[in-house]
Amino acid sequence: MNNTLIKGLGLLETLSHADQPMGVTELANRLDIGKSTVHRLLQALVEQGYVRRNEAIGSYAASIKLWELGSAVLSNLDLSHASQSWMAWLLERSRESVHLSVLDGDEVVYVHKLDSPEPVRAYNSIGGRAPAHCVATGKAMLAFEPMAQLTSLSRRLQACSPRTLTVPTEFLREMARIREQGYAVNRGEWRESVGGVAAPVRDPGGNVIAAIGVSGPIERLRPARLKMLSADLIRAADGISAALRGDAPRQAAPTRSRRSA
Repeated sequence: MNNTLIKGLGLLETLSHADQPMGVTELANRLDIGKSTVHRLLQALVEQGYVRRNEAIGSYAASIKLWELGSAVLSNLDLSHASQSWMAWLLERSRESVHLSVLDGDEVVYVHKLDSPEPVRAYNSIGGRAPAHCVATGKAMLAFEPMAQLTSLSRRLQACSPRTLTVPTEFLREMARIREQGYAVNRGEWRESVGGVAAPVRDPGGNVIAAIGVSGPIERLRPARLKMLSADLIRAADGISAALRGDAPRQAAPTRSRRSA
C-alpha cells in the first residue's frame, strides 16, 4: 500500500482515539514520522474536512465527518434490504414511483427506486441528486436537522420552480409542520409538474437517516391524494425503522394490499 495513505490513516486513527486535541510534535512522536510529513498530512485532512484545527493553540482533532461516515456505513448496510418489501408495497398501493433517499449536505441522494408502471411518471435515477429543500424526501429529513442549520439554510434558499419556498420564515414554518405531522409534501417545488410525499426513516438510536417517498405527475397527486398517501408513507417508514431496530422482520410489509385511489 502507498506509504502516504498508510500514514494518513494512522494519523486519523490516532486523532479519533485521542481524548483531547494534539499538536504536530506530539503526533510526530506518537507515530514516529517526521513533523513536516505530519504537517502536510494534517493540512490535506483539514482541507477535506476530516480534521479540524484549533487556530488559537495550533492543535488538531478529528472532525464529526468521521462519525458521519461510520454512521452512514452502519445504517446503509441494512437500510436497502429493510426497505425492499415496503417499497414494493408502496408501489402497489400508489402506482407511483417510489424512492429511498439519504441526505448529503443540502442535497438528497437517491439510493434506491422503483419506477411507476404508468406511462407518464416521475423519473429519478439511483445516485441522482436534488436540492433537499425542494423535494419531499429532502424536506422530511431536513426538518429534523438542528435549528441552527435550518436557520442558516433558510437564508440561502434557491428557487428551482415558481413554487419553491424561498422565504426564510415560510421555510421554517414548513419544517415545524413536518416535525409535527410526520411527513413532508412537495407541491411542484423542484419540477413544477411533479409532486410527492415522504416520511423519515430512523436508525436504532432514533436519528433520521433516510426518507422514503412517492412522486408522480402533480395532476395525479392532488392535495387530497397526497394526504391519503401520507398515512402509507408513515406506515412504511415506521416499518423500515422497526426493521433496522430489530423490532420487526425485515419482510414485514403486507404482501397484498388494497390500492390507494
